[in-house]
Amino acid sequence: MAGLYRARLFPTVVFTGAVTEATRERFPRGEAVHFREAALTLGVPDKAILSEPRATNTGQNIAFARTVLEDAGKHVDSVLLVCMPYMQRRAYATCRRQWPEVEVLCASQTVSFDEYADAQDDEAEFVAMMVGDTQRVMEYPRRGFAIEQEVTERVLDAFERLSRRGYDAWLLRD
Repeated sequence: MAGLYRARLFPTVVFTGAVTEATRERFPRGEAVHFREAALTLGVPDKAILSEPRATNTGQNIAFARTVLEDAGKHVDSVLLVCMPYMQRRAYATCRRQWPEVEVLCASQTVSFDEYADAQDDEAEFVAMMVGDTQRVMEYPRRGFAIEQEVTERVLDAFERLSRRGYDAWLLRD
């Protein structure tokens, strides 16, 4: 991210995210706080950083970041969403629904699926997160949170098989 800022790909960085059950161990003071500190360490100037420490989900990340930018008087016509590799589709779809007037690009760490999976501490938890994210890609458009996206039969079949096998810890329950 700091390299992207130094390359002048964007003038302002917004870090967003509170402490959640999923991030409590890794980011005990909240994602926004930890990412802001890391960016400062990497040389991003404080004046280029805005923070939003309340969001607990992707929809709030986008909505609250938009408000922070508007409150700071920043005119935005494009956004670069930096997120975990498996979340890019959902982040894009959510931003398109909530902020349709901006051009949306997504980025994440350049890593193969196998490398990303191998880096996870708990394989079952990782699979459950992927299953939960797939469910959200399908369900959130119905709830008005995101734009509709194609989900292939192969992905739907894998989602159903993994859900039945107990990888359901991250599924929506309501």
